Amino acid sequence: MLEAKEKNKNLKVGDPAPDFTLPTHNEGELNLAWYQGRKNVVVAFYPGDWTPVCATQVPEYQTMLEKFEDFNCQLLCISVDSIPCHKAWAKSLGGISFPLMSDYYPHGEVAKKYGVFNEHGYAERAVFLIDKKGIICFIEHVNIAQLPDNNKLFETLAKLEE
Repeated sequence: MLEAKEKNKNLKVGDPAPDFTLPTHNEGELNLAWYQGRKNVVVAFYPGDWTPVCATQVPEYQTMLEKFEDFNCQLLCISVDSIPCHKAWAKSLGGISFPLMSDYYPHGEVAKKYGVFNEHGYAERAVFLIDKKGIICFIEHVNIAQLPDNNKLFETLAKLEE
């Protein structure tokens, strides 16, 4: 398991994004490859529902949905929590309309593909921007106690849509 993490930790800007299919709290299963040729995609990994920083990060994304849409971008948030947990948490936050994806089983499989699954059994906080061609064009690994810098993310999105 650790070898895969170290190998995939080397994902870098310019690499093809690893494909995945995961269940969501609101839309059934979604597949990353489906967006190719259609939309840019932000894949935001977060440690877990019901945690303090995540309870700021995810609702903040909800307030920015229109901005993501302006850049023809789909937002996907991923943690190792289960779908029932995602549903309860989204409801407690007043509703989350973008997909909260469950990397619950096999446990952390997608987080491992992206090199963000840690030794404690959950995903690190990391944001990947994938362009319409399926290529990673932005990566931000963030300390678990901090929020990602959305300004950098939107600057990169703006360049993609020029």
